[in-house]
Amino acid sequence: MRWMVTGARGMLGQDLVRHLQDRGEGVTAVDREHLDITDETAVRAAVPGHDVVVNCAAWTAVDDAESDEAAAFAVNAVGPQLLARAARAGGARMVHISTDYVFDGRGSTPYPEGAAAAPSSAYGRTKAAGEWAVRAETPDHLVVRTAWLYGAGGACFPRTIARAAAERGSLQVIDDQRGQPTWTRDLAALVVGLVDHDAPSGTYHGTASGETTWFAFARAVVAAAGMSPDLVSPTTSDVYVRPAPRPAYSVLGHEALERIGLEPIADWRHRWAAAAADVLHGLTGAHPAS
Repeated sequence: MRWMVTGARGMLGQDLVRHLQDRGEGVTAVDREHLDITDETAVRAAVPGHDVVVNCAAWTAVDDAESDEAAAFAVNAVGPQLLARAARAGGARMVHISTDYVFDGRGSTPYPEGAAAAPSSAYGRTKAAGEWAVRAETPDHLVVRTAWLYGAGGACFPRTIARAAAERGSLQVIDDQRGQPTWTRDLAALVVGLVDHDAPSGTYHGTASGETTWFAFARAVVAAAGMSPDLVSPTTSDVYVRPAPRPAYSVLGHEALERIGLEPIADWRHRWAAAAADVLHGLTGAHPAS
């Protein structure tokens, strides 16, 4: 099977490409230097010859999207539309990575896959539009929503927290936002598993099980880095006002996976324990257990 992965230099893209290569799959790994996904001619030329197209490319600068929504829309909505159109023309399955930000974050129980989108930020609106475009352009699609991603291949919350704790000695972290810390390596394996399983077209949630707050996750990170979790103290969202609103509740349900017989990613605590040494490797002042 021949795969095309866009956004291949991002955290998820790197882990997905590595996972596929380890399986011996043929992979075309492209980033924006190689392919402008908003260029219809370029996309139409790049997609043929692939069996699966996985779109990991995205405008993820959440705050910048508030002041330049048109640019975010081009990457998060127009690009996926063009990729899906080319995938349909070439007979390829389209996998599109989306986000919890398509919901308003005001819930208190895990969002099911079929919950109505109600984004409260420009980033969320553009990602919701991208989902809609993929569904409209090709019937052979998998939309995979995720949240709170971390990995070894780029800047992420655990690396930022571990570095800050080592440098400052103490820090405050928000304790009134809930979500599911998710390792990019686990999400990569789930994406491939969905394709292997010939999952029915539709929307799936690719997050770790369980839920926590940024504060509690930060304590787990600092402990894994060989420091005292007591270096971390809680604070509230109103202390860190940003241009784009953050969802207070980003917990996603996994009923669609369970219906087709696929296990959701395990509890975030177990997966962080497995990931910590790899994710925190090389950080000054951090001494994760191997």
